[in-house]
Amino acid sequence: MTHADAFPQIRPLGLDGLLVSFSDTMSEPANRAALAFREAARLDLPDGVIETSTSLASAYFRFDPLTLPHSILRGALEHLLGTQDWYATPLPEGRRLWRVPTVYGTELAPQLDEAAALAGMSPEEAVQRLSTSRVRVLTIGFAPGQPYLGPLGPEFDIPRQQDLTPTVPAGALVLAISQFVLFSGAAPTGWRHVGQTAFRCFRPDHARSFALAPGDEMIFAAVSPEEFAEIRARDGDGNGGATVEEITA
Repeated sequence: MTHADAFPQIRPLGLDGLLVSFSDTMSEPANRAALAFREAARLDLPDGVIETSTSLASAYFRFDPLTLPHSILRGALEHLLGTQDWYATPLPEGRRLWRVPTVYGTELAPQLDEAAALAGMSPEEAVQRLSTSRVRVLTIGFAPGQPYLGPLGPEFDIPRQQDLTPTVPAGALVLAISQFVLFSGAAPTGWRHVGQTAFRCFRPDHARSFALAPGDEMIFAAVSPEEFAEIRARDGDGNGGATVEEITA
């Protein structure tokens, strides 16, 4: 299906939700559309909308059906959808670019070699490509503050593992299906552990508990294990040595 003949579409989600979908699979244009549409709608919604959020290719709107009729919200969303081509709309303002020091491979991230082989390249080539890829926070999910990041190149469209890794630590950078996930806490995973950071995605002791937001971008720059150990030893703010700047274009 193309965007033109099937999407976007609005579907009910329970008694108090509407889901505006821009594709049935993740793609850069669909994610761009979801982020841009949610931001535009957020600034001009009728009273009664309680929550808005985005997923990989959709925007979600939760409302109070006792104060905002379903038909009124649906009509407002349909009108907004018709105002422009959301797949080509610029991403929202206020996004940030993070550069995060990352160890690739070694005992800290032991599945790099396996992931590189599946991608048809040497570990050294995989590190060069992964460490220079600029990826977008596509959505936050699965665990508090935890980002799905991408898209990576098609060479990294590698499958998930058949079995779970029992646990990877917080700050683990894992890879599958042309995406990264940066773990906010220790957990099992079926994705391959290719990098390790000291970045804390979830900071419950901060006013802003989620460090990242959908639309932010990240570069996981390669550092040596020795450099990483120094960064982790002196990290006091949870950034794990990362730098951050506003994206202006």
